[in-house]
Amino acid sequence: MKPFRVLVVDDSAFMRKIFSDFIERDPSFQVVGTADNGLDAVRKVKELNPDVITLDVEMPEMNGLDALKLIMESGPRPVIMLSGINEQGMKETILALEAGAFDFIRKPSISNALDIEQVRSELMKQLNAAMQAKQRRALWEEEEQRRRSADITVPLSPKPSDKTLIKKPQVNEKRTTARQTDQRSRLKEAPRIPPSRTVEKRVSTVAEGAEHAGSKRKQADRKPVADFVPAALPENGSRHRETKIPQSTELTDLVAVGCSTGGPRALKAFLEPIPGDFCAPIVIVQHMPPSFTKSLAQRLNSFSQLEVMEAEQGMILEPGKAYIAPGGSHMRVCRSDSGAYQIRISEDETRNGHRPSVDVLFESLLPLTMIKRHAVLMTGMGSDGARMMKKLYDTGVTSTYAESEQTCVVYGMPRSAVELGCVSHVLPLHDIAPRMVQAVNNGK
Repeated sequence: MKPFRVLVVDDSAFMRKIFSDFIERDPSFQVVGTADNGLDAVRKVKELNPDVITLDVEMPEMNGLDALKLIMESGPRPVIMLSGINEQGMKETILALEAGAFDFIRKPSISNALDIEQVRSELMKQLNAAMQAKQRRALWEEEEQRRRSADITVPLSPKPSDKTLIKKPQVNEKRTTARQTDQRSRLKEAPRIPPSRTVEKRVSTVAEGAEHAGSKRKQADRKPVADFVPAALPENGSRHRETKIPQSTELTDLVAVGCSTGGPRALKAFLEPIPGDFCAPIVIVQHMPPSFTKSLAQRLNSFSQLEVMEAEQGMILEPGKAYIAPGGSHMRVCRSDSGAYQIRISEDETRNGHRPSVDVLFESLLPLTMIKRHAVLMTGMGSDGARMMKKLYDTGVTSTYAESEQTCVVYGMPRSAVELGCVSHVLPLHDIAPRMVQAVNNGK
């Protein structure tokens, strides 16, 4: 198999050399060119047509963010941003993720050999994930085309009477070719670039048959929802934050969200339509290094009608607010002696390789049986959050949601939950918030 072609973009010749050496150590990748600024990068993309790009955020002449937008306009492809740790670099990195970058890594400290090796490991992980995205995307589109073709095919039959309906043939959703089966086995948890919102809506069907001994609900009520009922959200009149927060802060519902690769863009789509007078708090774990989550919260707060903030130790949860776990720390929800629900921050050991961890957040909801709990898993690599969503589901949590493969950048975390049979609603990204708001409002 031919190696994947990589374009390395950085204004530092030393960094271009470091990253090129990192990449060339893996025979699956080949550096086909380098560029020292955004303008040069845009030209090289057209000239070399690379499979994937590493793109520095801060550069002269044209920065990485502006170059990313032009690259995506000319032909979308995976782009991994190389970010510094200064405030401006972090802010532009968040904007780049929102604009379609696959993910980002921090630039290494040149004086720290261990840090350099950790960055190399993370870079290669991201490159492999990004390239698998193309392969999985191609397979998904091939299957979608086959399904659409089958849907519009009507078999001929001997002249039916006027009252006889000609039914479409049943489509075998599981039928695959040997080549596709092989691809699936090699790409079990491969991510993909999200399709546009114009792609035909389809929902992955979760595996039925998960047995829940002692469940508080009938099995028929616990099957995943595979329909699209775009519940209308309240009209807010403008994009500005509403101040109509319920007078009582006594909570009846709590929404917990977990996401990873592709998460910043997904969180924007998830939070934007939720009204400012939403009567439940939202707690969020997004896998991200320290300091970046503060920039993410500020960005999300700039367009959401909810008040979005980075969580701090001891914060009391309030309706109409969203709290993002600080990078590098776990976040839990607990009930204080006064009966209020508050946030606890800790630096315990990593869980599933992450801190913050979605499993840690979801686990903290297990004893909170006096409140209606709603759990959401969106795009992300790995399986963080799935195991504890299963426990919540088995103990009768109000509702669980997973983003469907149709819109995921990486169908890893949601897929793991689906395979455990603990998802009551499998929906494309733009339908999750309306359905969740509907579930909370219907419980009032």
